[in-house]
Amino acid sequence: MADKIDKTEDEWKHCLSPEAYKVMREKGTEMPFSGKYYKNKETGIYHCAACGNPLFGSDTKFDSGTGWPSFFQPVSLGAVETKTDKSQGVIRTEVLCAKCGSHLGHVFEDGPEPTGLRYCMNSVALGFKQAGQDDREKGVKTNSPGRPTKAHTQVATFGAGCFWGVEAEFRKVKGVVDAAVGYTGGHTKNPTYEDVCSDSTGHAEAVQVEYDPSLVTYEQLLDAFWAMHDPTTPDRQGPDVGSQYRSAILYHNEDQLKAAQASRERLEKSGKLKRMKIVTEIVPASDFYRAEEYHQRYFEKHGFLGCHS
Repeated sequence: MADKIDKTEDEWKHCLSPEAYKVMREKGTEMPFSGKYYKNKETGIYHCAACGNPLFGSDTKFDSGTGWPSFFQPVSLGAVETKTDKSQGVIRTEVLCAKCGSHLGHVFEDGPEPTGLRYCMNSVALGFKQAGQDDREKGVKTNSPGRPTKAHTQVATFGAGCFWGVEAEFRKVKGVVDAAVGYTGGHTKNPTYEDVCSDSTGHAEAVQVEYDPSLVTYEQLLDAFWAMHDPTTPDRQGPDVGSQYRSAILYHNEDQLKAAQASRERLEKSGKLKRMKIVTEIVPASDFYRAEEYHQRYFEKHGFLGCHS
């Protein structure tokens, strides 16, 4: 994510239309079926109307029947931010542009596969660039279902017990662009938190990390992974017991596999574990099912430092 934009409200008033200012800075909502993009079917990238930050690809847009443009995932994990919205007497999850902090809409857990999410956006908060219209959008891509990323970043996936604390720890690492918690490694499609907690899905609680390799290496992420949990306890971390809490490295390519194996071997030979056997599994990354939105940035939302602090 590029440097954040910080403007005064007077500056925003001068650069946004009255309609856009009301929605993006005062958190208003446009009338359903009134926006210019809810029926748009052209191929391209939707960006923030305030700062131009790429937000959603047309390949993730779907007709939700609500009258607002709807998407099942952003172009990257770091494109948008979310926070709890308790206005209007209900609890919702607000979606903000990660670059300028402008209000875009809300996200709901009633969307289609592969994420199960519906990012319900205001048309007035969006701009649109057709494919090929602007080379700036050529760096944005999606590398696989449920795993959005940018061309200059890479993805790593780890299981190290309760994903709340693991996510919080990885977010502290310089070079980590974003992190998302979810479920992976099992046989149940589109599992819920309750499903995974039953210890019958085969899934592990996991964290998918988007990182900039020019700032942090995969080997350094592995070092952080080993340090934040106990890799010698099978299907358990502290008081949390069950296969969903297993220690796991889910590699996305052969380089990650080799790095993980070498890192595990170094730790075993270091003597730090006092001859305890490492039980961490090193397996290929499979479908990653993003967890319910209330689990994302859980400690940040609730004001906790994290269970690994």
